[in-house]
Amino acid sequence: MMKTSASKSPIRQLYQRLIYQTRVEYSPPDLQKSAIVFAPHQDDETLGCGGTIIQKKRAGAEVKVVFMTDGCQSHSHLISQDELKSIRAQEALAAAEKLGLSEADVLFLEVRDGTLAHHQEATIQKVTKILLKYLPEEIFVPYHQDGISDHNATAYIALFALGRCGFNSTIYEYPIWFFNHWPWIPFEGDFKKFFLTLGQNLKYSWRFLKEFKSSVYIGEVLEQKRAALEAHKSQVTQLIPNPQWLTLGDVSRGDFLNCFFQNYELFRSSAPNKK
Repeated sequence: MMKTSASKSPIRQLYQRLIYQTRVEYSPPDLQKSAIVFAPHQDDETLGCGGTIIQKKRAGAEVKVVFMTDGCQSHSHLISQDELKSIRAQEALAAAEKLGLSEADVLFLEVRDGTLAHHQEATIQKVTKILLKYLPEEIFVPYHQDGISDHNATAYIALFALGRCGFNSTIYEYPIWFFNHWPWIPFEGDFKKFFLTLGQNLKYSWRFLKEFKSSVYIGEVLEQKRAALEAHKSQVTQLIPNPQWLTLGDVSRGDFLNCFFQNYELFRSSAPNKK
């Protein structure tokens, strides 16, 4: 069973209260709006907006999930890339079912994991066709400065394609690795290093507080979201008994994973920029 830790950091608790006090609640009628979730890898859809997907499906919305890469690199030092690609695709479909989606709601673009930034124009064309086919009222993408190449590229590609299409979908950016900063996770290191990096950490925390204003309440569906993430077995458990097989729970000793099981999912919302 996947477990998450509950941080006892008073600074984190204060920071979380500040975010909750300044957030803007997602409008309940918007839950019925159609949406496409663009995920760089198989698990990002559940981590970043799994609860929102569940709530929207409960409200009767049409939701599609587009996986940009094949996920073949996550543990390629221990298992073949072809096998890992197949495993992660199957896991994605199993997780989608837990989120309330059907197999027809899931699309795989299969760009090789880690190379999305090198295939932007071809992928923009594919994403443009998807947007024109489904005409979503909302799109969900990773935060455009999430910090991981495939994540940043996913946001760029989806937003550029949306601009080409010329229609006004509301954009929601979800954080994944942007959570992996103090004070969301404890600082690990000596006090000298902490003070040397304090300015950068404060910049990250201020950006999060300033930009991630939109929120969707998911408290009542947390266990369903947890079940969906557990379907991504290769990411939350060791498929082979090897200490080099790291899981999401190993990141920052569980504090990173705990960020995704709060009562609210947080988003940076904006209108599209037409190209």
